Amino acid sequence: MQEDFNYHASLYANDTHPYRTPTSGGAGIGDGMNFLSSFPYEDMDRETWKDRYGLIGNGSDELTPKGFMYNQVKIADGVYVDVYNLHADADTDPKSQAARRSNLTQLATYIEEYSKGHAVIVFGDTNCRYTRTDDNLKALFVDRLGMKDVWIEKIRNGSYPAMGADALLGVSGSTSPDTEVVDKIFYRSGNGVTLAPTSYKVENTYFTDSAGNQLSDHYAISSNFTYTSDSRLTYSDLWGGPGGITFNFLRSMAPLNSKPVFVSIYGGNRVDAISMAYADGTVLSNGGTGGNAKTMALNGDEYITKAVIYKNNYNKGDRIFYLELTTNKGQTLAQGVKSGTPITLTAPEGTYIAGFFGRAEANIDKLGVIYRSKTK
Repeated sequence: MQEDFNYHASLYANDTHPYRTPTSGGAGIGDGMNFLSSFPYEDMDRETWKDRYGLIGNGSDELTPKGFMYNQVKIADGVYVDVYNLHADADTDPKSQAARRSNLTQLATYIEEYSKGHAVIVFGDTNCRYTRTDDNLKALFVDRLGMKDVWIEKIRNGSYPAMGADALLGVSGSTSPDTEVVDKIFYRSGNGVTLAPTSYKVENTYFTDSAGNQLSDHYAISSNFTYTSDSRLTYSDLWGGPGGITFNFLRSMAPLNSKPVFVSIYGGNRVDAISMAYADGTVLSNGGTGGNAKTMALNGDEYITKAVIYKNNYNKGDRIFYLELTTNKGQTLAQGVKSGTPITLTAPEGTYIAGFFGRAEANIDKLGVIYRSKTK
């Protein structure tokens, strides 16, 4: 949702989704965005736009901290999708257009950093039209991030409107190739998860009151997706806290195409970093530069089959304090201090631990493992 301000309590009182984000405040305080889901989410972040315009005489974009939300959603065991919700600057004067271009660039940069290797869905009020020469929607989300627009794909058969052409205003509330709305739904698949939209619709009858009146100044738009997961890969649960930057060893194809031959853990009182080298020469690492290294070599028929992870609170957030890896040959590699709450992740029969994902910066804040099939 966007512009969820002064009716928030009424909306939530009548909503039955089991997973809902808390409000960030009413108009002038909050960003107006919220996330209601049938699926649990591991992480959530709110970011305010760095550039906004329109305090006096040109709308109200500086009167409330608009921006975007990030949620990492677990749609099934071992299947994650990064979901983004945005509300960009409005109006078409030069300063508003410059602010809006900055908004979308800020979001694209965040997605590049935080969603490497992940399947992604982006939706919300872009306040953009493909026909406007000063909007950079296609350049950022399609050309730069490799995403697809569901309206373009399902309704226009892949054809983008010409930049500089007349706006496609069509019939208000119509799902039509000739009716472009500023609300958009983008998506891309990730390593291990393939997304496919099956529908796109402007909800001109569902999103109304009992008399048929619009509930908002925009009709809602909707899309249904199917997903398939790569039979060679699955993700574990995650363990830890919300700090750091999201990482995923599947930003590289090495965990799919090559066997791990070395693994290193850096740490002392906590786990600072983790690194894995593959037979094809690829080395993948995440975390900080502190701590001492402990390394384990894996023989040709040796695989990591179990990870024991301890999390505990440090500096107002959970971090990874201890990591222990065990192979099918009984060899172990451990780093850090057993402190806090443990989880044991065991590779399902016929698989092994081929990589890691989670959140990290100076330390490892959150950690999960990637299971790879031995036979596919």
